[in-house]
Amino acid sequence: MTLMKRLQARAKRPESGNPPEAAQDSIYRWLKNHVLALPRDEASFLTEAEVCRAIGKSRTPVREAMLRLEADGLLQIIPKKGAYVAPISEAEVEYVMQARSLIEDWCVRRVADSGDCASLDLERLVDRQADLQTDPVAFIECDREFHRTIVRAAGNPVLASFYESLRDRQLRMGWHAVTTSKERTAGVLTEHTAIVEALHSGDPTRAETAMTRHLSNTLAALRRPGFDRWVQGRTGKIRA
Repeated sequence: MTLMKRLQARAKRPESGNPPEAAQDSIYRWLKNHVLALPRDEASFLTEAEVCRAIGKSRTPVREAMLRLEADGLLQIIPKKGAYVAPISEAEVEYVMQARSLIEDWCVRRVADSGDCASLDLERLVDRQADLQTDPVAFIECDREFHRTIVRAAGNPVLASFYESLRDRQLRMGWHAVTTSKERTAGVLTEHTAIVEALHSGDPTRAETAMTRHLSNTLAALRRPGFDRWVQGRTGKIRA
């Protein structure tokens, strides 16, 4: 299916029955859904004219939506040409998850050791995620808030800032993981609950173990067929 046909097909899908949004916000959410649903390993290019034709809107709100998505790290605006959506390689998936593990394992230990996790309201975020299982974008955004809350609570603003840059592309990776496996959404909720319980126990080792297991399962869900062959080609080893 061509990119234009994909745009038109998505534009014709009925709304979910949620309260009406402002025009700019609805275009932003529509375009964000489209970008997140693009094939992960393919580069795509969107023009304002294509999007306007697909959704029947003027260029100004479409341009504003694209600027917001660029700020989110989901595309790059090329002046006078349009918006470039870069592919996500298997290498990038591996590297992002390695970096996340380094940061989040350290942060979750710090938070557990501080004994001050009761104020983070992580249970509310898990409950909210449970209500969002049929909305992949909202589910992933809530997931992002859950992890961001723990990282910020660790109290290192340099790590928190770097972590934000990692999570931008993770939105697109995560969308594919939760939309291709219903079991993964349930697994995320179970794993998040285990992290919260470990934090409340005040045991840093238990908290790190719960986080490590969660991130390991996330990486497994992000892998595509052939991922292990890619790893073997780089390391000479087959990943277990």
